[in-house]
Amino acid sequence: MLAQVHSFVLQGIEAVGCEIEVDVADRGLAKTTIVGLPDASVKESIERVRSAILNCGFPFPTNRLLVNLAPADLKKEGPVYDLPIAVGLLLANQTIDTRRHKRLMFAGELALDGRLRPVKGIISMAMCAAKMGLDGIIVPLDNAPEASAVGGIDVYPADSLASVVAHLNELRRMDVYPELDADDQLAGAMPDIDFADVRGQESVKRAITIAAAGGHNLLMIGPAGTGKTMMAKALAGVLPPLSRDEALQTTSIYSAAGLIPRGTSLLTQRPVRTPHHTASSPAIIGGGTIPRPGEASLAHHGILFLDEMPEFNRTVLETLRQPLEDGHVTVARAHSTIRFPARFMLVAAMNPTPSGEFATDEASQKQMDKYLSRISGPLADRIDIHIEVPRVPFKQLQGKADGTSTAQMRDAVIKTRQLSTRRNGGPLRTNATLKGRELDKLALLDEPALNLLKQAMTELGLSARAYDKIRRVSRTVADLEGVETITAQHVGEAIQYRLLDRKF
Repeated sequence: MLAQVHSFVLQGIEAVGCEIEVDVADRGLAKTTIVGLPDASVKESIERVRSAILNCGFPFPTNRLLVNLAPADLKKEGPVYDLPIAVGLLLANQTIDTRRHKRLMFAGELALDGRLRPVKGIISMAMCAAKMGLDGIIVPLDNAPEASAVGGIDVYPADSLASVVAHLNELRRMDVYPELDADDQLAGAMPDIDFADVRGQESVKRAITIAAAGGHNLLMIGPAGTGKTMMAKALAGVLPPLSRDEALQTTSIYSAAGLIPRGTSLLTQRPVRTPHHTASSPAIIGGGTIPRPGEASLAHHGILFLDEMPEFNRTVLETLRQPLEDGHVTVARAHSTIRFPARFMLVAAMNPTPSGEFATDEASQKQMDKYLSRISGPLADRIDIHIEVPRVPFKQLQGKADGTSTAQMRDAVIKTRQLSTRRNGGPLRTNATLKGRELDKLALLDEPALNLLKQAMTELGLSARAYDKIRRVSRTVADLEGVETITAQHVGEAIQYRLLDRKF
């Protein structure tokens, strides 16, 4: 007898419908075959399924079995198919004798005693099932919170194969998991670090406010112990709250990577990823035989923080040039090409020299120039703001922490983002994303501002990309003041953040 069950297969972070076909022959030697490009973990699933079915007290077919995972041209991996294969077998031998499964999608790993363990990509599965017009999904209990964030589809949390069979046979109905109020969760998200705790560094806080308001990339250069890492991690609290769509997209990336903490339904904070400087290119960009998201995609809608940037392999740094320009990463393999979203703010920190101090004489100046040269000019061009982070005087360290707070910076950033959203045509259209023709139209410079920019281009030898970066940052500085026309004062501040270009 033939049975068909709905499941899914992950393509990057997108879920594609997968039909599990199980055929139990009327005669023939006992043999089980799984086809449809399964990997080793999928092939092993039949042994888990066999033990789970028998230990739950259900009969297991003794004739020839064929399991087909369609579409057959997509690679299948992981234990996600344990539950749908088990349901298909029980349908084929008529242990399940209803047709309720036709409107449901299944996923889950089976323990040998029939318990269900969580799997990756459930939030993408819920989106796929809703798009296919199904009524609901049956998932492991631990995966139910994240699936409930999607909305528009019933989520049935199951703790065992026995409970799934009882539900399908209408012996004991499972309750639908309550739909998550995503807007309420996002509104209550609070930052972990407050800039009010950062002593001094008001000029750096100003640069960070500008970077957050316009979505600009930021490089902080200063000696060790000046607060660079602390401020980079606190920057996420300055950015506007995640919208529902942004939160769902970010959560789906983490779900596909298997990084959602147990019991978490939705990621409410903008992600801050801090890879170690020994990370490889696939770890940063994404890759693998079946491509998985890397740090750049895990930082989507958040911050990718590279501490001690010159210590990263230069080849690894150069791979960031595409996502910094395009907002996505393309991973090509022989069997497919996967595109991962990767629109993040790049925040980097570095010491001026390997010893951690600024140059004090000619010898240390050469050492500093050599150290800075580890970052290529094209990559430095893609970083909008370079800011020096000085040591904090003892008097400020000892005094009361009464500097600019995260709340103050965030209010300024949100007001500026609202202004740029209305002018640029959407919340994702930050000033940092404006292109040449858009800048000509939306970043109007008065005559003194144009003259100052011309002088800076000539004297500092800035590139055409740096020219656009200055205009974008100037647009953000003007937006922070709530004015439309960009003046020489705004351009002067933007140029100030490009002074390190000549060192590269």
